[in-house]
Amino acid sequence: MSEHNEKIHKTADDWRAQLTPEQYRVCREQGTEPAFTGQYYATKEDGRYRCSCCAEVLFDSAQKYDSGSGWPSFWQPAQPEAVGTTVDASHGMQRTEVHCNRCGAHLGHVFPDGPRPTGLRYCINSVSLAFDPEHQPGS
Repeated sequence: MSEHNEKIHKTADDWRAQLTPEQYRVCREQGTEPAFTGQYYATKEDGRYRCSCCAEVLFDSAQKYDSGSGWPSFWQPAQPEAVGTTVDASHGMQRTEVHCNRCGAHLGHVFPDGPRPTGLRYCINSVSLAFDPEHQPGS
């Protein structure tokens, strides 16, 4: 179940005021950060990955793996309803875009070449995410 129930609708100006220019380019204009440049592609720490636009929990470190692609990769979302998909026919190819179901932010793409048990690779831009590390008692 989604942590937040309400959908978020903002104007482009509101998003520009809230986000960094790079977050806006990727999340609101369907951009992509260069491979191996995002802050989370090599993160191995336990925690949750939230939408950088609306703070919805999207992915969990328990489903993160090193795909070698240069972007954070997950074999499933934290909750199925947290993300949605649409066909992306840009750049002369057909891919499946992944977006946040709460605010519509572009997250990345999903491919059918991931590990078991789903066989999926959610290839997500770091700039689309905010990481919440899990803190163990006494740490």
